[in-house]
Amino acid sequence: MSDRPQDPWREGAGGKDESEAGLNGPGMSGQGMSGQGMSGQGAAAASEREVDWQARERTAQLEMMDRWVQGVVTEQRRSRRWKLFFRFLFALLFIASIATSVTLFTLGSQPAALPGEQHLGVVRVKGVIEADGEANAERIIKGLRAAWESPASVAVVLDINSPGGSPVQSQRVYDELMRLRERGDKPVIAVIEDLGASGAYYMAAGAGEIIAAPSSLVGSIGVISSSFGLKGPMEKLDIERRVFTAGDNKAFLDPFSEISPDQRAFWQSVLATTHQQFIAAVKAGRGERLKDDPELFSGLIWTGEQARGLGLVDRTGTLEELATELTPEAELHDYTPRQGPFERFTRRFAGVMVSAMGLETTVSPVSYRLPW
Repeated sequence: MSDRPQDPWREGAGGKDESEAGLNGPGMSGQGMSGQGMSGQGAAAASEREVDWQARERTAQLEMMDRWVQGVVTEQRRSRRWKLFFRFLFALLFIASIATSVTLFTLGSQPAALPGEQHLGVVRVKGVIEADGEANAERIIKGLRAAWESPASVAVVLDINSPGGSPVQSQRVYDELMRLRERGDKPVIAVIEDLGASGAYYMAAGAGEIIAAPSSLVGSIGVISSSFGLKGPMEKLDIERRVFTAGDNKAFLDPFSEISPDQRAFWQSVLATTHQQFIAAVKAGRGERLKDDPELFSGLIWTGEQARGLGLVDRTGTLEELATELTPEAELHDYTPRQGPFERFTRRFAGVMVSAMGLETTVSPVSYRLPW
């Protein structure tokens, strides 16, 4: 044991070491445990935030999907409404067009309302004369009778601008003019504008008087039947035409077959007979006014001035001059039955379809018309 006194500071130092040891012992280990607890709480919070973010993302996706579905449904409804609107509009227009066509056809099939003042009852013949065309006998005769029966019409006038056409249609109108002419209540006059040839002149010959402009083309009193022969090119192309008939002459007008001399002579006799009918009708209608000219019935065509010298027309003039001569006010009234748009459309459509399908038509191979 030493005699030296112990150093109190050293003891303090020793105590300090002990206290430091105490501080670095159990106290510090508690703080480590507290840090570990805080780390677990942070992980749990992060996990909760992840779950919350996923939930919000899922909610946003559902909202977006809902808006998309609503947009699709809205667009479908809008499209359906427009479809219904256009269907209704189309049905309305279709019904309106049908109603308009029926109304116009009903009104157009009858002559216009009869005026009270005196006038010329005009019936127009325009274009080729054929059963399926505008210049057909049924329409022309209906107009002639309406003009004849009108108490205000002072004369029945056939206004002609036609190259001719069907012999039967021309003869029907000729017969009607002769019948009205024999009744004698009103003058029956034919006025030729640019062209009054062949079948058109056949019609005009039934009138009591024929007037033509000086430069009109009148006449062509003849018959024509035109076709073609195509045997040579078919033989060169090695094409065989197969036609089955019962009767030796059934297909003699077939353009792909040969025509024998006997068949040619027979068909020429048919044309000659039809020509003689034409000549007889012109002579009956014109009478002694016709001049004795060998070329008169040869098929030639003359101007209105030349035709007057041959007795084919009575005088030169126009429709307006005739109206001024016969009525004080120079009134003209058209009695030609009008074709409705529906009738015109169906006639043209039927003609186009028949031509496109190569079907047989009702047009006669014999014609009173110009070969133009």
